[in-house]
Amino acid sequence: MNNLKRVLALVLALMMACSLVACGGKEEAAQEETKTEATENTEATTEETTEEPLTMEEELELMKSEPAYEEGFTYFRSGGCTSGPMMADYLGYFEKYGIKAEAYLGGDSWKEAIGTNAAQCAVNHIATCLVPAANDVNYAIVGGAMIGCQSLWVLADSGYNSLEDLKGKKISAPNGIGNSSYNIGARFFDADGIDPLTEVEFIQVETSACIAAMENGEIAAVVSGDMWAWDMWKNGQLKYLRSITWDEDFMDEPCCVTVLNKDFIKENPMMAKYITLAIYEAQAWMGENLAEATQIQMDEGLLTGEFDKLYECMETYQWGAVVDDSFTERALQEITEDYIRLGLLTTMKDADKVMEKIWWPQANYEID
Repeated sequence: MNNLKRVLALVLALMMACSLVACGGKEEAAQEETKTEATENTEATTEETTEEPLTMEEELELMKSEPAYEEGFTYFRSGGCTSGPMMADYLGYFEKYGIKAEAYLGGDSWKEAIGTNAAQCAVNHIATCLVPAANDVNYAIVGGAMIGCQSLWVLADSGYNSLEDLKGKKISAPNGIGNSSYNIGARFFDADGIDPLTEVEFIQVETSACIAAMENGEIAAVVSGDMWAWDMWKNGQLKYLRSITWDEDFMDEPCCVTVLNKDFIKENPMMAKYITLAIYEAQAWMGENLAEATQIQMDEGLLTGEFDKLYECMETYQWGAVVDDSFTERALQEITEDYIRLGLLTTMKDADKVMEKIWWPQANYEID
């Protein structure tokens, strides 16, 4: 009986040992399979990450298969600080990349046309572009343009010598509350520690009526383009108190930016890249050939007046000198944070999320 028990115990022990060996073998096999899969995945990932980027020639060839390639695209045609697309077309930069371009001839505003994809491209003020883009108008900012072009003006003999002197006064934002002159003006006052929402009052008075309105005391100042004020500044009628053209604390950000329709970008990524690059290149050319650029825009009917005045004013803008993607991105982030804090942008409170929505750089354009 005892011998039988020992035999049974030995059999059971052998069975357990075999079971453990089998389990260990399966576990080792599973571990080995996992290692093999991980190695294969790592190798695949390495292959993906080390794959050579497409050459320009390959990208331009790929662009030919995009849906808008045969028809081309349309841009808003304008002069001065928003002339990048027009100059890129005139100088042949779009054609250089095989892109067909034509000026938009519809009657819509640029925001409506770009937002609805009736046109695909425009350049305009950050102060005009940012809030609509954050509020789901269907375009994104894809690149920077230039520095300068707007200031806060008062009568030279008004007695106003600082923004502190304008507390409690009415300030004209000629293109309306929420547009470029208002948003630029709000940041001027904020930079000097004055609440633009409570310590001054912005109203809309057209630029053509602003001199009379200042003379009769209806308004104390106007935020407007330097080109409008140029002759009056030069002859001593006006002076500026704050400026994105001449003040160091605003010269580290672009005034204007390039925008493209978002659907167009998604459907035509190579076209979007080379349209943006062509505009950057045209703006850089203007910086090196400003007299010729001024004359071209006069000949095209986009600038009117005396050449010397127009050239002198255009020369104050910084065309292509430092305005690249990293410069524009940093400035957009700071301006977005200001807009949220000042209540100029009320629909979103997270600046990073706003940036995800509005900033879609296309050209990877950096200045050494």
